[in-house]
Amino acid sequence: MKSKKKPETLAGERPLRKHQRGKHKKPNFKRQESWRYKRVKENWRTPRGIDSKMRKKVKGWPRSPEAGYRSPKEIRGLHPSGYIEVRVQTVDDINKIDPRTQAIRIAHTVGVKKRFEISAKAEERGIHVLNPRKVEKFEELGEEEVKEEEGLEEEETE
Repeated sequence: MKSKKKPETLAGERPLRKHQRGKHKKPNFKRQESWRYKRVKENWRTPRGIDSKMRKKVKGWPRSPEAGYRSPKEIRGLHPSGYIEVRVQTVDDINKIDPRTQAIRIAHTVGVKKRFEISAKAEERGIHVLNPRKVEKFEELGEEEVKEEEGLEEEETE
């Protein structure tokens, strides 16, 4: 009897790359009759009608979500970059991060000063930041403020 072997093209690949290659095969699941009526949005809803062709999985009708479309367990919930996403609000939170497996997302409530400090510390430790902002603008503003303060001090002494 011959042994059944899987094709070696996908077997040696990392799970994330394998998932991204196979992702194009997953259809965009549309709600039944959404293409027919404007009032019915495309957001997925399970077909429940007794004569529904989509529920019966009739050939030629759009596919329904099934367990087979799920992503592999190892990569489920990961960021597309392959890192585990961790939300950071303070500079102290960076000390708990593992740079090899985790990446940080700075909370949107964090201000410019603290964001700059967090970015600097993350760069120092080699941590990937998923939502970096242009910190050069802040650096320029900081330099201008320092120059203005120095100018004010000189005027006061004269």
